[in-house]
Amino acid sequence: MSLHDVRDAFFSIISTLELIDIIDVLILAYIIYILLKLIRETRAGQLLKGILFLFAGYFISDFFQLKTITYILKQTLDIGLIAMIILFQPELRRALEKAGRTKFGVRFFNFGQSVDELKVKWTPAIEAICDSCVELSATCTGALIVVERDVRLGEQIETGTILNATPSKEVFGNIFYPKTPLHDGAVILRDGIILAAACFLPKPQKDELINKKLGSRHRAAIGMSENSDAIVIVVSEETGQISVAMNGVLTRDYTHEKLKTLLEREIFVDVTEIGLPGKKLFSSNSERGNKK
Repeated sequence: MSLHDVRDAFFSIISTLELIDIIDVLILAYIIYILLKLIRETRAGQLLKGILFLFAGYFISDFFQLKTITYILKQTLDIGLIAMIILFQPELRRALEKAGRTKFGVRFFNFGQSVDELKVKWTPAIEAICDSCVELSATCTGALIVVERDVRLGEQIETGTILNATPSKEVFGNIFYPKTPLHDGAVILRDGIILAAACFLPKPQKDELINKKLGSRHRAAIGMSENSDAIVIVVSEETGQISVAMNGVLTRDYTHEKLKTLLEREIFVDVTEIGLPGKKLFSSNSERGNKK
């Protein structure tokens, strides 16, 4: 095909374009952009490079009429869609989970609760969480508390011990006392009730990029906040510092009042309308310095 033919074909396509075609192309371009952004700096990025290499090899071998190589690559690419679903399963799962956690997804599939109902359930629990974290901080007792919101944490709850207990300083103190069976793990609260303790939380998506000074509790908090919309509170057993993880971002330097303000805003108010108080420490999607 000559350059003249290419030019004619291009202008022929342009002349037949309609508004719906432009919208179609823009939507496709945006989807491709989101996919590339999702797999950037992940193992899937390397897999995508390998798939593109196979496509390039197929066209080159077909051009030079290398029949055997062309046949093998064609058979490989014929099952490419199924292979991509299998290879990119973790990334596809995270993408679908994020879509379900959006404001539209949550409101479309969940009727939700009124602010008054939430206050009745959560006000005593918030006070107990804040009082407990301050007391645990004073004695440098490690703690990991997960406040479940719209995304259900059934997988993590199944790894722990079901309690169904009313939150209080005494209950949290007994759970996180170092010599008790339930201290090593996370406490998960649902609807203002301590549902389970000694729960295992997922690792961060990019664990190797997180500052080495952060312990297992802080890493678990970041991982849980990446995989859900939960609010994860951490008390350091080394410094007694109170930190909070949300949406893959870990912040610290929380006092009783700061923590209470955060929990009330995030639980009682639309999370898209407010920010995260406190000093930013580490984010799964941004730089991670050496601040402690």
